[in-house]
Amino acid sequence: MRLNQITLPVAEIARSKAFYERLGFRLLVDSPHYCRFLAPEGDTTFSLHLETPVHPGAVIYLESDDVDAVVGRLRAEGLAFESGPRDESWLWREAVLIDPDGHRIKLYHAGENRIDPPWRVTPKDADAV
Repeated sequence: MRLNQITLPVAEIARSKAFYERLGFRLLVDSPHYCRFLAPEGDTTFSLHLETPVHPGAVIYLESDDVDAVVGRLRAEGLAFESGPRDESWLWREAVLIDPDGHRIKLYHAGENRIDPPWRVTPKDADAV
């Protein structure tokens, strides 16, 4: 099983669509109540659905090999970041951005620590496999 798509509730499609296009998402489907994008890299899709009220809760993680360069480019385009980029105690470099509906977006680089951090759980029967 693969994670293919995340859909976020938004209050205004046009405003949110413009925001995610500025982040580099490519528009695939466009309607007054829904739009879907292709991620800037890879084949993951992402969509927005018109809903009221909006209850932000999920955090979106967008990985980059050079978080500082991406943040610099987006700041130059006028986007304001809540924090970062900075090195976190969990060994990721992160910057936090808030979308127009209050959804948190973390631009990050984790390298090998994304899947294999020093504190990774090892199955007890891993050697038996």
